[in-house]
Amino acid sequence: MTTKTFTMQYACAAFEELSLEDRALVEEAKKASATAYAPYSNFHVGAAVALENGVVVCGSNQENAAYPSGTCAERCALFYANATYPTVAVRALAIAATDAEGAFTIAPIAPCGACRQVLLETEQRFGKPIRILLCGAQQVVIVESALSLLPLQFDAQVLDK
Repeated sequence: MTTKTFTMQYACAAFEELSLEDRALVEEAKKASATAYAPYSNFHVGAAVALENGVVVCGSNQENAAYPSGTCAERCALFYANATYPTVAVRALAIAATDAEGAFTIAPIAPCGACRQVLLETEQRFGKPIRILLCGAQQVVIVESALSLLPLQFDAQVLDK
């Protein structure tokens, strides 16, 4: 048996340390969290996707009483971006969340497994890494590629026999 180890590189920054472009994307994700429909979890998540053509597309989580029928903010934004601009690569994605009282989470939030897979597929589709900004009230975690978030991903190559 061989044991292997995964390592992940990421940076942490205060909001004020971000570039103006990254700050603007984070603010869009925060604004998008206000459009979430989250009557069950009271966890309002917003995502902002920066496309290579300069367009920013936003999404928010949308819950449903039949839980699997809802969607996360990240997938909402990515699917909208891919449907509206199918030939334009995603450059960056910011994610922010608030609680029932509207306060932003202290710690940065990370995408769920399904969202990580969609991020990775989008990254592979265009052959370019997606910069991911995980926003919290006290810091922003910056990941340079979706591959870092999902090292043992499901890859379409497994379908090639």
